[in-house]
Amino acid sequence: MHIKQRSYAGTLESSDLLVEVLPSETDTLDIELTSSVEKQFDELILKVITDTLNELGVTVATVVVNDKGALDCVIRARVQAAVMRASGSEEINWSVV
Repeated sequence: MHIKQRSYAGTLESSDLLVEVLPSETDTLDIELTSSVEKQFDELILKVITDTLNELGVTVATVVVNDKGALDCVIRARVQAAVMRASGSEEINWSVV
């Protein structure tokens, strides 16, 4: 998917996360993660984010994530929603989700 504009999904409530997706200025995929459980789960959170972006075909974007202890399913849903909004897509391919 091609990222056309800045978008957000999620909240900063406990057990949720706020995902911001915006077009990349460097033509790369950059992920910035801040998490309340970063010391324990940093690598796992990044893997869920990266896997979700790969499944959606996002190769160029800047993704900023502020996590407050969200479960994997919430991370995937928030990343998907932010990417769909940023790309202007209104349909999701459920076979890759």
